[in-house]
Amino acid sequence: MAGANAIIAAARSAAPRRVRPPAMSTLKQRIAHLGPYFKSGRRGIAVAALASLFSAATEPVLPALMKPLLDRGFGNVQWALWLVPVTIIGLFVLRGAASFVAQYALAWTANQGVVSLRDAMFARLLDAHPSLFTQHSASRLTNILVYEVQHGAQLLVSALLSLVRESLTLAALLGYLIWLNWKLTLFVGVMFPLVAVAVRSINRRIRRITLASQQATDELAYVIEENVLAWRIVRLHDAAPHQTQRFGRQNHLLRRLMMKSVAAGALMTPVTQTMTACAISGVIVVALWQSRTGGTTVGGFASFITAMLMLLAPIKRLSDVSGQMTRGSTALQRGITLIDASPREPHGSHAPPLARGEIELRGVSVRYGQEHALALDRLDLRVHAGETVALVGPSGAGKSTLVHLLPRFVDVSAGEVLLDGVPLAEWDVGALRRQFALVSQDVVLFNDSVAMNVALGTGNDGQLLDRERVRDALRSANLLDFADSLPQGLDSFIGHNGSQLSGGQRQRLAIARAIYKNAPILILDEATSALDSESERAVQQALERLMQGRTTLVIAHRLSTIEHADRVVAMDAGRVVEQGTHRELLARGGLYARLHAMQFGHKSQGETV
Repeated sequence: MAGANAIIAAARSAAPRRVRPPAMSTLKQRIAHLGPYFKSGRRGIAVAALASLFSAATEPVLPALMKPLLDRGFGNVQWALWLVPVTIIGLFVLRGAASFVAQYALAWTANQGVVSLRDAMFARLLDAHPSLFTQHSASRLTNILVYEVQHGAQLLVSALLSLVRESLTLAALLGYLIWLNWKLTLFVGVMFPLVAVAVRSINRRIRRITLASQQATDELAYVIEENVLAWRIVRLHDAAPHQTQRFGRQNHLLRRLMMKSVAAGALMTPVTQTMTACAISGVIVVALWQSRTGGTTVGGFASFITAMLMLLAPIKRLSDVSGQMTRGSTALQRGITLIDASPREPHGSHAPPLARGEIELRGVSVRYGQEHALALDRLDLRVHAGETVALVGPSGAGKSTLVHLLPRFVDVSAGEVLLDGVPLAEWDVGALRRQFALVSQDVVLFNDSVAMNVALGTGNDGQLLDRERVRDALRSANLLDFADSLPQGLDSFIGHNGSQLSGGQRQRLAIARAIYKNAPILILDEATSALDSESERAVQQALERLMQGRTTLVIAHRLSTIEHADRVVAMDAGRVVEQGTHRELLARGGLYARLHAMQFGHKSQGETV
């Protein structure tokens, strides 16, 4: 049976794994895109700016002390003995406090922004068009939502803090240098345009490498995800050597990209320091010439050189800022792109509280990518309200595609699907899906309590649950005794995807969920496949009671479970080839009769099992 996994696999194969990186945007544009998510932290930014301004204003004090100390301090030691130490100690205490306030305020702002961005990303994830989950692996989406956003915010906070603090420090020191000796300061100013050109060129390379590194990280995580999910198959087929080579290739590619990124970032410092050294050399030459003409004193020269050397630290840190901002904003931009580029599911306005359950497919075709054959080929089918219809056929016949059309997990390529005479496109998606309960062979459970898994969607507060209704659903699914035997009863957690339950228990818990939902339309996709004979009989009786008065679509390979269906629809190659009751189709001797004969090992002409 194709199942939901076949649908996902086919859609993934239709969409290329490697996606083209987003178009290059300027750093200013990327920061602007982030603005709405960080607007709640404006106070933090203002506090950080004021603290940084205070810290920067104290920077020229130390070189300013050098001039009077050298010009007259050694001849009049008395004032310097107490003034200089007190000033220096007080200076560093105040600067330390200001630095703490600025760093804490920006970190608070960044974390507020990360929370807002993650909330928006997760909301879009839950509301995105199903194509998002077929075009991107779970590891890629997880990596962006959890790790890249956090890492990008940390880089951006560090970069913004350095940008504000070092820019103000640089402005304060340059202002003091201009006041002290404007001619010498001109040599410093000449170097800034050259530094800016060099930094911009290096940053372009850093951004290209960063995008490639993020893509390689996604691919590496995808390899790990596949091997974690398929560990049984890997071991059964002795595929570990091949998977190790595959992982190694991707791992080494990521290493090469990371080293390129390190090389590009490390190049920034020597380039800026070399240019700064040229400026300092020019300053020393001019200062020596001025000292010969009496244009400067020893104290003035020492004060200037001290301030000049103090410029090196902020210039160096500013040279690193651009690279950090590029990496951080690029990582955060991936989250923004996920929000902006992922289309929402189209919604209609039709939203009745309860559907009658009449389903009609008119000339419906579905294709997963242009290179694939049609999964459904101009299919026509009508299911009356309250009717139980069994879908049978060989693997790949289109049974799962058909049932996944109804809650709009798959969109039609041509034709139209109607529920109660209304096209699905005109239904509100939430209201549409409230009409369906699905039990699949691919059971999905959450690492939550038994009760919350049964009453999924009821609410996050256990007090909102109808616990008696939960117990009734578990009882009908033949699972209540087991649930009561757990240490915390209905409040016991069941592990990742029900890892603490057996296959049959997981299946029955999914059935209990469908019973609890009490939707007018049931989709049973091999709903009893993992049950033993005794449990299957009990659950089958519960399902039969639940199916009364409800429209039910049943997919089953075990034909003995569907012989009492109102109608059996046999499908092949995406088309309905025959339909009728179990007895009628056996008597007809067509596809259904052949499938029945293969399953039970004899020709079945009008026989029942």
